[in-house]
Amino acid sequence: MSQTTNTILMIRPVNFRMNEQTAVNNYFQEGLNLKNTEINAKAQEEFDAFVEKLRAVGVHVIVEEDDKLLDTPDSIFPNNWVSFHENGNVVIYPMFAENRRRERREEILIRLEEEGFKIENIIDYTSAEEESLFLEGTGSLLLDRINSKVYCALSARADEDLVIEFCEDFDCAPVIFTANQTVDGKRMPIYHTNVMMCLSEQFSVICLDSIDDKTERKNVIKNLKADGKAIIDISELQMHQFAGNMLQVQGHNGQRYLVMSKAAHDSLTPKQVIEIEKFCPILSSSLETIETCGGGSARCMMAEVFLPKA
Repeated sequence: MSQTTNTILMIRPVNFRMNEQTAVNNYFQEGLNLKNTEINAKAQEEFDAFVEKLRAVGVHVIVEEDDKLLDTPDSIFPNNWVSFHENGNVVIYPMFAENRRRERREEILIRLEEEGFKIENIIDYTSAEEESLFLEGTGSLLLDRINSKVYCALSARADEDLVIEFCEDFDCAPVIFTANQTVDGKRMPIYHTNVMMCLSEQFSVICLDSIDDKTERKNVIKNLKADGKAIIDISELQMHQFAGNMLQVQGHNGQRYLVMSKAAHDSLTPKQVIEIEKFCPILSSSLETIETCGGGSARCMMAEVFLPKA
């Protein structure tokens, strides 16, 4: 069982823009005073440069083009609709925004099989959408694959019963809490766990200030410490620069990298950078347009592939 992989699926955008259907509870999204075609062109530039950086250090990136006819502005964030597991399981998730449900494309699974991966079983939770219950993949679920734990901040996009169902299906222990951010003076739920927390092999980058309930905060800390993970605490301000939205991946010869956006990297203090680099180098890329309009960052763009080889 491994916590990191060197194979990543990424979807190149063709219709990227600010998604009006997700903006209702993603408080990280902002409009840009640009035409949608310009926004998409900028997003494509950022995407291509990011893929190039990952490939340069030996990460195996499988790039699939989005389908223009589907009009899926958030397809660049595939980790919300699918996850790929070492036992050959593929999980398909129920999505909050109706226009995001069109991102779930069978041809992407066919492409992975063409790349030599073996899909044994598809676990599909999407029927929960009929009851307006959602669980948005590894946006909502932070999987500690080695210690069989799942960290999840509940929100409109992460239903507690579905989290527990996932944990039962995957024989994991749930670590459930609520994480908030201040929006116009009010504390509002953070839409995805992976914007306030990152879990790597030896450490976690986490915005502990976002967990208002002291008991829940203590429980999260207790679980991380019990598994020997160093805790690198970030502020809410840093979280808004996507400093929680990071992913550890493998490059050449199994070298680990912590991948993040330039904004996230720039927001870190020198001390935090040293703490991270004790464990692995940082790899960062500018994702300004994607972050502003999409309200997601580097981690959201990468769906990790843990499937066995055929």
